[in-house]
Amino acid sequence: MLDKTYNPADTETRQYERWERAGAFACNRRPGAETYCIVIPPPNVTGSLHMGHALNNTLQDILVRYKRMRGFEVLWQPGTDHAGIATQMVVERQLALEQKDRRGMGRAAFLGRVWKWKAESGGTISRQLRRLGASCDWSRERFTMDEGLSKAVLKVFVDLYRAGLIYKDKRLVNWDTRFESAISDLEVENREIDGHLWHFKYPVEGETGAFITIATTRPETMLADTAVAVHPNDERYRALVGKHVILPLVGRRIPIVADEYADPEQGSGAVKITPAHDFNDFEVGVRHKLPHVNILDSHGVLNENAPAAYRGLDRFEARKKVVADLEALGLVEKIVPHKHVVPHGDRSGTVIEPWLTDQWYVDAKKLAVEAIAMVEQGRTKFVPKTWEKTYFEWMRNIQPWCISRQLWWGHQIPAWYGADGKVFVALTEAEARADARAAYGQDVPLSRDEDVLDTWFSSALWPFSTLGWPDQTPELKRFYPTSVLVTGFDIIFFWVARMMMMGLHFTGDIPFRDVYVHALVRDARGQKMSKSKGNIIDPLELIDKFGADALRFTLAAMAAQGRDVKLAESRVEGYRNFATKLWNAARFCEMNECRPVPGFDPATVTTTLNRWIVGEAAAALAAVAQGIESYRFNEAAAAAYRFTWATFCDWYIEFAKPALTGEDAAAKAETRATAAWALDMILHMLAPMMPFVTEEIFERFFAADGRLLMLDPWPTPDAGWGDAAASAEMDWVVRIVTEVRSVRSEMNVPAGAKVPLSLMGASAETAARLERHRDVIVRLARLERVTLGGDVPKGAAQIVLDEATLVLPLAGIIDIAAERARLEREVKKLAGEIAGIDKKLANPAFVAKAPEEVVEEQRERRVDAEAASRRLMQAVARLA
Repeated sequence: MLDKTYNPADTETRQYERWERAGAFACNRRPGAETYCIVIPPPNVTGSLHMGHALNNTLQDILVRYKRMRGFEVLWQPGTDHAGIATQMVVERQLALEQKDRRGMGRAAFLGRVWKWKAESGGTISRQLRRLGASCDWSRERFTMDEGLSKAVLKVFVDLYRAGLIYKDKRLVNWDTRFESAISDLEVENREIDGHLWHFKYPVEGETGAFITIATTRPETMLADTAVAVHPNDERYRALVGKHVILPLVGRRIPIVADEYADPEQGSGAVKITPAHDFNDFEVGVRHKLPHVNILDSHGVLNENAPAAYRGLDRFEARKKVVADLEALGLVEKIVPHKHVVPHGDRSGTVIEPWLTDQWYVDAKKLAVEAIAMVEQGRTKFVPKTWEKTYFEWMRNIQPWCISRQLWWGHQIPAWYGADGKVFVALTEAEARADARAAYGQDVPLSRDEDVLDTWFSSALWPFSTLGWPDQTPELKRFYPTSVLVTGFDIIFFWVARMMMMGLHFTGDIPFRDVYVHALVRDARGQKMSKSKGNIIDPLELIDKFGADALRFTLAAMAAQGRDVKLAESRVEGYRNFATKLWNAARFCEMNECRPVPGFDPATVTTTLNRWIVGEAAAALAAVAQGIESYRFNEAAAAAYRFTWATFCDWYIEFAKPALTGEDAAAKAETRATAAWALDMILHMLAPMMPFVTEEIFERFFAADGRLLMLDPWPTPDAGWGDAAASAEMDWVVRIVTEVRSVRSEMNVPAGAKVPLSLMGASAETAARLERHRDVIVRLARLERVTLGGDVPKGAAQIVLDEATLVLPLAGIIDIAAERARLEREVKKLAGEIAGIDKKLANPAFVAKAPEEVVEEQRERRVDAEAASRRLMQAVARLA
């Protein structure tokens, strides 16, 4: 017997352990079956489950659970990322508490400490994914620095180097002065700050009293200027192009060049060019063959390339001195308050410095050619398709990929240097020494490159390295290319594009056939979640409070393609109530002896009611399957929800009560068997989305043999499951009850009032339907009686239903005039609200300045108000 109430906490732990004991998540269970494979986007080993993980992994789990039920050989490949900076930072913080630092303890000892931390604390996110219900094949869990993946990383680096696709170069990078390392664009957080725009006057060489004014937000970098640029079509400066200015404080003679980078509409129209400290200026420098003057060291302190007066100063102290010294020379034209965006390290919090340094690069432009072609040809498809444009824009404008990091935790670059700087790249030190011996004619001391590889380098190999590459394993042969990648839009370039490039280059095939790009999870008002806003929603807290199924179903129900998820706790609570509704429906079936009947064939049921529910179940199963197959998870969830809550619980169970309690033994037996079968169909269609509660009910109700719902076949409806006549008839019953209930609610008819109903203009078919279902209509619509024909009394509500008119005499039950006046007031109020919203949305200033989520909220409010207004106007019309 099912318990009176559903307890998610007990059920989830027990059912997950049951699945794991049974090996239900393991691949290679179905030799010869069609394969389906997803590689999990590896979360950082330092991470804890956040709402983005919850959405991403819920959608993946829905797909793999569904495909298992469809008979596929499924592999959901799990694993974690070593997360270079994040992990090193965690361990360095621990060391700081012990008054230690990594440089003092040495590289080997520090790495030993990191591996110790990983062994003790690195499994947190994997345990949390289990709480969500993730059905990964945990026996195959990988780590981006495990032995096999490290072997793959070394081979890829060496092969690309030997092919001329990896090289060393001096270029600008995002430099974190705290970590003293290059970082990726994804690790840069752009913050808007209140700063200043300083306008400096640079003297034109040979023209006494002539100046050209430039504006900058970073005065200290002017010490590294090597040119001033103006737009070639800017008439103000045409005569100055080709001349020189004398750089104040430095005395360096620098040219005035014509370049389209200069914007005549911005500031004075002239810009200082600092190729060693600005990404745009670097490109200008390349075009005009300008020198690169790097005035900063790795700590952000001015170095020997700066004038003596500024050497040894921190960059921000140097800024103050530069401004003061220029003011003393009378070369500051003005200082204007200026709000602008400044890049910060997302982990260090320090201002990121564009810094010129030697780094290792991948020739991404060459590797991108085939990766672009595969998407153009449809070999790999983006869903929604609109993301292809983003992919192409990035790939067609791709820059060299900086892959070296000045860290200790990570894959150390397999490059060794001779005393003269000659580099030897090899899989092992022994190979490098052999290469050096051949080059120098004798054994020589070699020093290994201290840098490690960008975390995204190893992640780029994830789809094939996790399957065993470079070894030709059975899993690689069977599961590659993978079926779909489920990911967020923010890493299309950083991860998706690089997996495409690496997969194609090293396996000769695409890494995945589909890329499903989901949106962001925002708070209830549509704002991005952040610690500073205090609006972060913890998925584990929601699981504790409402159960994993409620959270999973919420995320699925709101995962409309191309639309961010606006998550409110009330929505999760609502879907917890949905799980409770399902549980109570199962208890109703149990108490009314609706038990599964071996060999039951839904195509053979005879009553209109049972033929109807069989057809509805078939339609719902098809809609859920279509939704999942097309990555329209919200549509799949909506179809399952409608059938479960509305069709089965609200209507079928109510319609079935007379048969279940009546004297007709045959009707009772058929209805019991059909109800149990329909419940079984519900459990199957909900299992991918709500695996815990469905498995619990299935185990207690249907699985005396111990079989698992998650491995049970997905039901396949046949043509005999549908009955158009039964569907039309029961649809009519549902609509007549719904219309009467709607009028009662809109007109504030007291719940206990029994109202007579008459049908005017009814056809013979409608009259026959009424006769067959009169009792259930009277009961569910809370009517006194239902009759055919008659006159329309004064003060009656009229409802058109097909060819007939439903007449509800309400005079004496409600105050008709007062109700009409109330409804008209509500309509007027909504009209005012709609007009106010329209005025806001028609205001270009509001649309331009208001946050995107606020504008979207206004649009949604308008849609809701318009729908409410239509309903109320319809109610007024019914009283006419």
